[in-house]
Amino acid sequence: MAADDTGTIPTWHRDSTRENAMGPAHAPVWRHLIDLVPERDLTHAEVLDFGCNQGGFLRLLHAIRPFRFGLGVDIAAESVARAEALKGDLPLAYDLVSGLDAHAGRFDVAFSHEVVYLVPDIDAHARSVLAALRPGGVYYAVTGCHTGNRLWPLWREHIPATTNVRTQDRSLDDYAEAFRRAGFSVAMRRFGFDGFSPYDGPSPYYPTAADRMYYYAEAKTLFRLVRRD
Repeated sequence: MAADDTGTIPTWHRDSTRENAMGPAHAPVWRHLIDLVPERDLTHAEVLDFGCNQGGFLRLLHAIRPFRFGLGVDIAAESVARAEALKGDLPLAYDLVSGLDAHAGRFDVAFSHEVVYLVPDIDAHARSVLAALRPGGVYYAVTGCHTGNRLWPLWREHIPATTNVRTQDRSLDDYAEAFRRAGFSVAMRRFGFDGFSPYDGPSPYYPTAADRMYYYAEAKTLFRLVRRD
C-alpha cells in the first residue's frame, strides 16, 4: 500500500460512499471464502485479518464460526476507527499497523482478502505472517489482482487513480514463490465463487457482464499456506 510519512492512509477509497459500501458488497464473497475453509471449529482459535478495512470480515466469520479472539490490522486510520466502533462486545481488536512484529507465534488462522497485491514487499509480508502464526497455523490469502487476470491492465491504472493505494504487478507464480521462500507449505485453488454476481452496468472494473463472472469464478485465487514447523 502507499502510505504517508506516518505509515498510514485515511481510507482505501477516496470516495467515502464507495468506502462504506465495500463491506456489504464483499459479504457474499466472504461467505464463500468461509465455506471453503476446512477448519470448521474455531472455538479456541485466535484469528488474524490482515488488511481488515472496516472489520466486516471478522464480524461475519465470528457469526458463522465463533472464535476466541480476532485481530484486524490495517494502515487506513478512518477504517480502523470505524471497525472499532462497529465491533460491539465481540472478542475483536483492531490495530492501525502494517507489521506484525508484536504478535509472533500468536495466531492459529490468518486471512487476507484482496490485499497482497498492495503490499510493496511480498517476501517481507510472507515472512511476517509466517512468524505471526503458531506451528501448523494456516494463512488464507485471496487475490484476483495478478498479471494472469485479463482485467488487470485496466485495474492497475484505475485503482491508483481513485484510491489511496498503489498496486504491484505480480503473477500467481510470484506470490506462490514468495510464500514458499518464506517457509510455507503452499497450495492454491480457483476461488470459484458460484453465487449470483450483481450487475449495475459497465464499470472501470468490469466493462462487460461476463467480466464480472469471469473474475470471481476464474481469475480470483485462494492460497492455503501452512506454517510447517
